[in-house]
Amino acid sequence: MNAQPNSPDTFDVERVRADFPVLTRTVHGKPLVYFDNANTSQKPASVIDAVDDYYRRHNANVSRSVHQLGDEATAAYEGARDALARFIHAPSRDEVVLTTGTTQSSNLVAYSFLLPRLKPGDSVLTTQMEHHANIVPWQLVAQRSGATVKAAPINERGELIVEKYIELLTPEVKLACLGHVSNVLGTVNPVREIARECRKRGIPLFVDGSQSAPHRPIDVQALGCDFYAVTGHKMLAPTGTGLLWAKKQYLEEMPPFFGGGDMIREVRFSGTTFADVPHKFEAGTPNIAGFAGVAAAVDYYDQLGWDAIRAHEQALLEHATALLREVPGLRIFGEAAEKEPVISFLIDGAQATDLATLLDLEGVAVRSGHHCAHPLMHFFGVPATLRASLAFYNTHAEVEAFVAALCKVRKLLR
Repeated sequence: MNAQPNSPDTFDVERVRADFPVLTRTVHGKPLVYFDNANTSQKPASVIDAVDDYYRRHNANVSRSVHQLGDEATAAYEGARDALARFIHAPSRDEVVLTTGTTQSSNLVAYSFLLPRLKPGDSVLTTQMEHHANIVPWQLVAQRSGATVKAAPINERGELIVEKYIELLTPEVKLACLGHVSNVLGTVNPVREIARECRKRGIPLFVDGSQSAPHRPIDVQALGCDFYAVTGHKMLAPTGTGLLWAKKQYLEEMPPFFGGGDMIREVRFSGTTFADVPHKFEAGTPNIAGFAGVAAAVDYYDQLGWDAIRAHEQALLEHATALLREVPGLRIFGEAAEKEPVISFLIDGAQATDLATLLDLEGVAVRSGHHCAHPLMHFFGVPATLRASLAFYNTHAEVEAFVAALCKVRKLLR
């Protein structure tokens, strides 16, 4: 791939696709059309090579050995922290806690930050469109403390009713939560506006960035939130990687959530003193190889360039949406004014799982189910949807193949 970032005018999707080995596969004798990117992204060769190189040449534990391999492993792991700090424009690398992904990150905030602050009568505010990872951890600590979890409503277009969210920012709210981008609808939420209103009221804001990080540049300082979580495997990196960014004042106040090796300064039976942030939250041997891949993933985004990524993905979204609207009996869920390339839909008389199974036989990989968003399914009055989620390495030809396959399998189910 070019060393310099691509521009929208020079974006060469076929050259980009050559970087992704899995995209050359056939499935059931058909060329693979991978439209399940919101579930997990595919990985470029540079990420795969970084993981392979770590195990072949540098494998050792981090922060515990003075030998050469130990130094190299530590450099790879801490290099990923530096890369991720740049990726989200964190003011300090020390505010970046390396985690297994957004689920661990939200649980860390729930148990280490939120639980000690909750008392009966307090509440946590989230929204109707959230992933379970931005609901269940808050429920678990609320049950322990006598607090409650409340959800701000959305409209039929799948947009947050912002004024209602703001109305719910009452004094008993100890944490406000929001997904930057909906994993089901693709809706982009107004994080800056919500963060501004939270600051006025002294309420910390947690943002789930799992679905935003693969599609748009992230600047946590400009967004104005207090916590931001990212999942690596959705943004080209290996599974079991991610981050929690938090303002340093909160990290220093928070007690460790996991205890064990490498998060301590000294252990005595009379008591333990902990390492400085962020290491006091990183007990045990981490996914070092995975984070070597994370650094390579960040480099890949840097080389590709966000302008090119966004222009191509938005063109794909417009193309796919226009073609799907022409399919008889098809209902799209979520038509917000600002969206990322995620389309959830159903076809009259067809079950989502049946459609997904038949599409797989045509080589098309999409997701069916509730997408870890039961409250959102309840809002729309459906048990499940079919979800096509696109990435910059997808093509307009794949969009057309997907819709053609959908029309074919629709006839089989009539």
